[in-house]
Amino acid sequence: MLKGFSSIAVILFSTVLISGCSAPEEQIHSILEEAVEKERGFEEQQMPITESEKKEKQLYDQIIKLGMKEFDQIVKLSDEALKNIQEREKLIEKEHTSIKDSKEEFSKIADEIKDIDDQKLKEQAEELKATMESRYAAHEDVYKSYKESIALDKELYGLFKKEDLKMDELQAQIDKINVAYQKVLEASEKFNTETEQYNQEKKAFYENAGIETKDIK
Repeated sequence: MLKGFSSIAVILFSTVLISGCSAPEEQIHSILEEAVEKERGFEEQQMPITESEKKEKQLYDQIIKLGMKEFDQIVKLSDEALKNIQEREKLIEKEHTSIKDSKEEFSKIADEIKDIDDQKLKEQAEELKATMESRYAAHEDVYKSYKESIALDKELYGLFKKEDLKMDELQAQIDKINVAYQKVLEASEKFNTETEQYNQEKKAFYENAGIETKDIK
């Protein structure tokens, strides 16, 4: 099973404005940085999600080492795994809400781009906008795929609680889970790639717009 997998790795970088030009470029800076701030909740969920995944992996490993003579222990561990999954679902929802809030804030950039006089800078801003929108779409794919994988995990631990569970039934479920987690992995890789590209494009936009900043570590 593809367990212990962290869905997200790359985080947006943020900056602080030192000095720069007037609106609309400066307004765009404010919007972009506020969008980053909206994602603080997303960033804060990464470690708890990873720890939850590790815990589930440990429980799964314990379960598959037990024989049916220890069925009561299997049920107990399965219930613990299900509780862990429910807690992780809450973290995933917090993460998703944070990204949605960031997306709403970022949408304000469109009106400011229209007011940029420099055509090349305007085109650069449009590319930046397109990359970020693609990033948000990629995260939505991560979210949906992850939710599907969690649903399959729940079914798995339900199966473990069946005394008449057949090995082929168990293997079929594990195969489904592996396929689902592969989708999560692929979606996450795209999200990370889009995040890295956006960070680079944002930095270049600031430089070309004459907006002096320093990165916040």
